[in-house]
Amino acid sequence: MRISLVQYAPKLNDPQANIDATSALIQSNNSDLYVLPELSNSGYNFNGFEEAYRASEELDNSNFIKALLALAKAKNTLIVSGFCERENRRLYNSSVLLGPNGIIGLYRKLHLFLNEKDIFTPGNKELPVFDTPWGKIGMLVCFDWMFPEAWRKLALQGAQLIAHPSNLVLPYCQSVVPSYALVNRCFIATANRIGTEDQLTFTGQSILANPNGEVLLRADTDKSQVLSTEIDLHLAKDKFITQKNDAFKDRRTDVYGNLDPK
Repeated sequence: MRISLVQYAPKLNDPQANIDATSALIQSNNSDLYVLPELSNSGYNFNGFEEAYRASEELDNSNFIKALLALAKAKNTLIVSGFCERENRRLYNSSVLLGPNGIIGLYRKLHLFLNEKDIFTPGNKELPVFDTPWGKIGMLVCFDWMFPEAWRKLALQGAQLIAHPSNLVLPYCQSVVPSYALVNRCFIATANRIGTEDQLTFTGQSILANPNGEVLLRADTDKSQVLSTEIDLHLAKDKFITQKNDAFKDRRTDVYGNLDPK
């Protein structure tokens, strides 16, 4: 499959500008899967809950989602995007997986970062993995990167690719993504944003790593870019690191516990 990391600067509280920007970037090339940043419909650095609420949308009544679904259908492609999701009076920092036939899956960020704790409700969808024509895809969002259990749980559930919409401001994640890809023997696609909102400057450097921990794509720190390459998700089914070492079967769950799905 051909995968694209879409790196740009969503505008705070300007949904139409974000629809226009994402549409133009996705239209700029042809891929089987596009991964967009966190909160692509709304921007990030809200001045409290009420501002975020006004920028949010319901999943089934979202102009942003409708625009992405139209693109997915027209291009016969998959799209993963961060999404400021409203459900009644609760807000979730979510990621959606879209395809030509509609919404495939939803994930809500489990680990909230800094001021997000004053705005969003922690996710309640656990860690789902979704079947697609190309393989099994899981999703995390930004600061979820800090918690290795989340990556491992998705991989144990069969995720061959973990899509990771992000608005990273700390300098660490892009360094550890290749290691997470290696130890879980899966692909990881981190689509980060660029730009500055008030005191926050985002670090760009969107990254794609393969099951050997090799970096296949890495974006610049401050440019809008669509970076693309070909990958084979079937490679993520091979968990052997040597001829005699299976990275999953060799785990000593008798010593340190078991993260296998229930």
